[in-house]
Amino acid sequence: MNRLCNMEPRVMDDEMLKLAVGEQGPRDEAGQLAKQEGVLFKDVLSLQLDFQNILRIDSLWQFENLRKLQLDNNVIEKIEGLENLTRLVWLDLSFNNIEAIEGLDTLVNLEDLSLFNNRISKIDSLDALAKLQVLSLGNNQIGNMMNIIYLRRFKDLRTLSLSGNPVAEAEDYRTCICAYLPDLVYLDFRRIDDQKKELAEMKHQYSVDELKHRESLMQARLEDERARREELAEHEDKFVIICLNIFEYGLKQQKKRKAELDTFMGCVQEAVQEKQEQGKHKIAKFEEKHLLSLSSTRDESELTNFEIKMAEYSEDITELANVLMTLEMQLVEQLEETINMFERNIIDLVGLFVENVQSLMAQCRDLENHHHEKLLEIAISTLEKIVKGELDEDLPDAVRSLFVDKDTIVNAVGASHDIHLLKIDNREDELVTKVNSWCAHLVDKVSAAKGRRLPAAVPHAGGPPPAPAQTRTQGWSREERSQEGRLTIPA
Repeated sequence: MNRLCNMEPRVMDDEMLKLAVGEQGPRDEAGQLAKQEGVLFKDVLSLQLDFQNILRIDSLWQFENLRKLQLDNNVIEKIEGLENLTRLVWLDLSFNNIEAIEGLDTLVNLEDLSLFNNRISKIDSLDALAKLQVLSLGNNQIGNMMNIIYLRRFKDLRTLSLSGNPVAEAEDYRTCICAYLPDLVYLDFRRIDDQKKELAEMKHQYSVDELKHRESLMQARLEDERARREELAEHEDKFVIICLNIFEYGLKQQKKRKAELDTFMGCVQEAVQEKQEQGKHKIAKFEEKHLLSLSSTRDESELTNFEIKMAEYSEDITELANVLMTLEMQLVEQLEETINMFERNIIDLVGLFVENVQSLMAQCRDLENHHHEKLLEIAISTLEKIVKGELDEDLPDAVRSLFVDKDTIVNAVGASHDIHLLKIDNREDELVTKVNSWCAHLVDKVSAAKGRRLPAAVPHAGGPPPAPAQTRTQGWSREERSQEGRLTIPA
């Protein structure tokens, strides 16, 4: 099986592939044009690389549309590098040094596979080749008849070659294959006679019936396991969807709260600036009227009219103070109305957020309860199989130790359920507590700012406004601290 060759073993590279593609292309004018412009590997449908003394398969990833690949009569030791050839239909790896079947999991469209004259001792790792019709495994080292049973899963298999293997030397070789592979048409390049097939089925009827029974049980278990996995995946998807809904809804509500806060601060600043401008305008008119007159009075040697002018100034000052106080009171009323509206809006937004979060968390609890019921059902079923000795799966020691009796497994599943519910409850409490705390701090902050503004209205008329009180921010959230400098209503 190991062929001697004077040539040094080679590894596939771009140079070899370009040469092969060029040699196998058209010979006419189209071929000349293709050589000049070059042929894209992705456009190649058939590739012949036989008798190249190739040791390793490589660099084929660009042949994504390849249908037929010929790699026979090389020194390949391992099947690899074929992952991207998903459209491959025909593959010839005969006359190589391959010891194991592997690397074919992505070739789901393969129909014809030749591994003739290699060193293969076991038929396996072909599960992905559901469309397989022709399989050539002659002149290998296959000696166990159980390999034939493995081939029963390929419903489209019609041609099989096993001559030259130790298994082919068995006395009932042909009858066993005819019995266990009833859909086979050709064996070792010879058509199977229908009469011989019937005789073979009669001879091995008991064994075949027993095998069919085991296969039906196995198929039922596989379908049950598939259904459980699909249900688990659906449960996981639903749970993830709810978590994503909570996350996305939280972000959306956070943006709404920020927009509400920004609108509030904008209204406050606008109102304060408007009243400040009006106050500045009144003061400027007062100064324009009396400042020049005051200067001329200081220059006069005789101040006979001083008392009259002082009385006039006092009246104007009192009038200015009243105007400024009126503006201040208007501002206070306007701010109070704005603050009250803001508090109502922000409390409503937080209440809506809490209500929706609690609703979504209730859905999480419903999913967990459903999961608990299914898990308990599966656990009890598994326990019954263990007691009857019908469980084929290998369970980890830590898991198997739980299947002592029904009470133990029920308690274990129940404890898991309680932990899951506790996680959900704690997360809900954390979300609700934090957003309520944020809302309470923010409302208190705004209320405190409003309280500082109201008593400041009286001293404003007769003197400079008091410095704003310092606000303690320790323990505040990031969102609160980000608005700290903006929540003090300007005096």
